[in-house]
Amino acid sequence: MKLIILDRDGTINRDSDDFVKTPDEFIPLPGALEAIARLNHAGWHVVIASNQSGLGRGLFDVTALNAIHAKMHRLLAAVGGRIDAVFYCPHSPEEQCNCRKPLPGLLEQIGARFGVPLKGVPVVGDSVRDVQAAAAAGCEPHLVLTGKSARYRADDPGGQPEGLPAGTMRHADLPAFADFILERSNQPVAV
Repeated sequence: MKLIILDRDGTINRDSDDFVKTPDEFIPLPGALEAIARLNHAGWHVVIASNQSGLGRGLFDVTALNAIHAKMHRLLAAVGGRIDAVFYCPHSPEEQCNCRKPLPGLLEQIGARFGVPLKGVPVVGDSVRDVQAAAAAGCEPHLVLTGKSARYRADDPGGQPEGLPAGTMRHADLPAFADFILERSNQPVAV
């Protein structure tokens, strides 16, 4: 099974310091939905792993989160894409759970549910904790320079956030990551 795990806020849609609490606040980043569709059409299964501490903080409830995801699924279907599953951590940072990124629990849940070893599975996110969780789970970490990491694009193209795991690959955005994966998967395999 070809599996890719994506963060949500800041990777697929606009991030907000005030949290994405309603469907109206879910605004896709340019080209992100189409990038997911391109990955799907090339045989990739795409799953979301997202910290949603707004639930634990009481800023929104599961009904609102489900409505946000329903909008995401509708918008994706309109461009020929799909998300196979959405996994989220509902806990606040103070709860010190194992599923809140940068810990690997959420990714491990995905691996168990899909019966896929996580070694080498691409994980894409816009924050250091996304790629730290990827590395902790044995996945392949990819940082997109959108959302929390957008500042590393324009001012200092050589700069990077502190704490990036070794081997983290950087991409301008989700469409650039999709280009990279699709090009890499079309390379002939050495015998």
